[in-house]
Amino acid sequence: MRWDWEMYGFSLKVAVKVIESNRRIVVEWSGAGQPPTTIEWIFRARPDDTTYVKITNSGFAGDPEQVARQAVGSTEGFTFVLAGAKAWLDHGVQLNLVRDRHPDGLPKHESAQSA
Repeated sequence: MRWDWEMYGFSLKVAVKVIESNRRIVVEWSGAGQPPTTIEWIFRARPDDTTYVKITNSGFAGDPEQVARQAVGSTEGFTFVLAGAKAWLDHGVQLNLVRDRHPDGLPKHESAQSA
């Protein structure tokens, strides 16, 4: 399948590897000429009728500095997406966190994983 980031004018190819309803999603994606990485979302129901979401992105390539930069960018990107989703789901507020992070578009050196 394809994941479109219309606000930045690019798409990523996404291979869905696992879907376990209400439990886990695993995909593999690659972008900006990077080797594919694996993303796993784990959903855990909590006793207060909320859901805890854990995201792991693995398989970064390059020297230690490149891997660290990709990991930090991935963490930042997923944090923005989750925070925005929570605001929308809990309060009906669209925060535009992803768009606001790069209002002039993604810098050329950033991979799609840091969107």
